[in-house]
Amino acid sequence: MDAPMDLDTLMGFMGDFGKYQGWQFALHILSAVTAGLNMLSLVTVAAVPDHRCKIPGENGSSFHNATSIADYIPMLPNGKMDSCALINSTSNSSYRCDQWVFDDTYYQSSTAMDWTFVCDRRWMGAVAQSMYMFGVFTGAVWLGNMADKYGRKPIFCWSALLQLILGVGVAFAPNYYSFIIIRYLYGIVGSAGSYIPGFVLTMELVGASKRSMCGISFQAAFAFGFMLVAGWGALIKDRILLQVVYGCHALVLMGHFWLMDESPRWLWANGRTKEAVAIIQKALKTNKIDKTIDVSKLANEAPPSAGGEEAGMLDLFKTPRLRKMTLNICLAWFANSLVYYGLSLNTGSLKGNPYLILFIMGMVEIPSYVITVFAMDRLGRRFITSTNMILGGLCCIVAANLTMGGSLSTWFVFIGKFLIASSFAVVYNYSAELFPTVIRNSAMGLGSMCARTSGALTPLIILFDSFDPKLPSTIFAVISLISGLLTLFLPETLNKDMPQTIEDGENFGQGDTCFTSCLPTKVKEERAKSLRELEPLKT
Repeated sequence: MDAPMDLDTLMGFMGDFGKYQGWQFALHILSAVTAGLNMLSLVTVAAVPDHRCKIPGENGSSFHNATSIADYIPMLPNGKMDSCALINSTSNSSYRCDQWVFDDTYYQSSTAMDWTFVCDRRWMGAVAQSMYMFGVFTGAVWLGNMADKYGRKPIFCWSALLQLILGVGVAFAPNYYSFIIIRYLYGIVGSAGSYIPGFVLTMELVGASKRSMCGISFQAAFAFGFMLVAGWGALIKDRILLQVVYGCHALVLMGHFWLMDESPRWLWANGRTKEAVAIIQKALKTNKIDKTIDVSKLANEAPPSAGGEEAGMLDLFKTPRLRKMTLNICLAWFANSLVYYGLSLNTGSLKGNPYLILFIMGMVEIPSYVITVFAMDRLGRRFITSTNMILGGLCCIVAANLTMGGSLSTWFVFIGKFLIASSFAVVYNYSAELFPTVIRNSAMGLGSMCARTSGALTPLIILFDSFDPKLPSTIFAVISLISGLLTLFLPETLNKDMPQTIEDGENFGQGDTCFTSCLPTKVKEERAKSLRELEPLKT
């Protein structure tokens, strides 16, 4: 080796996606399956089936077959039974009941049934889910920063172990307060701790031509986790055993302590050049590429980012361009999550087997991801993200102005979800490619934090329908449209080398926006510049 080689040159020897990258990718993507499963586990474990008040003197009656229901239970204006009140036969007035009968058609056991998360206690179920989301929020920030400081692999592996312990342990929580505390800790490691480092590890290992496919595959694996929730829920009716089965899925991550490698990009950026080159040599051997690297010479080369180990989340805001890109991407994460969950709530009126509906809700995302994989490398990340967010926002407006529950409104809801699922998936890739290695995991964690924030706010925004039924969808649409338009000002990352240092990140894509790239003069200038750079090589 006559001249020093940088990291991109060494990584290029491996190829974009050989046998080694395929094996590591298979290990990484398992974290997406468990993350999706953990995120929705409470949907079945703490399900609230249809319920009514227990009629005085009633013993062993089923939900539907009790006699004289109309004599004891008041009817609501919409024609449904009041699930929280009984009629006093003496005064003919209603009063709040304290015992309930649940519809056991689909659910025979759940935390909500055991601890009665109904009527005045509905907030308890909502808080339990919010605590998990708050845990994911915490994990996205805290563990994301730790993964940039201490490495992707240790955070991934220790989170997987804690995910197993807490996922099983939460099934045996003796009371509500211990339950929500464990749920919070479970959220830290269950849907953030392994998932985000796993995604970043893949993005830092595969070549530019395979980032789209691998990144979108993570989203499909996450949706597959939704389907597992439905599948196991339909088979296992005991809520304790069901949660134990959910928690035991983390066993598939236990071998990663020995099987998975650290990111060569992270090692190189943190001055651990010899370890980075050792992994690259291992990859070359696995991929059967005959290339010799002078390890001793490379070990003496200065690492590409001195002080990279001290970089953290605050570095995303220290320089002007990185600060603008960070705020823009954070809004994109926030808006995508908000519209995704907002549109999902509009399909809540579907009747039928809840397990089948949940399964279909996960499966419907797969076609969106398949199309996105083929479109990303042709249309670019910026175009896909912006266009789908704008069109998804418009679908929110159209659906809100049609008769809710009608077939046409439902079609627009599903079209909107199809589009937002696509843009949400691309945002993961876009974020990983836009920010430099030394703060990439922090950027992903910050984005995930913004997504979890909007996910928690969505139910609160839905409450605004008491003022105007169209108001929630309008809020979703406006935020999505604004973010979609602002995304046009971000640089394109398609087929670009990923930045390594803070300086690289600040200079990445300077002058590149959708508006400048679309101008004919800009294209001519770029072409002329490329020709000028090639001219000395020809001579």
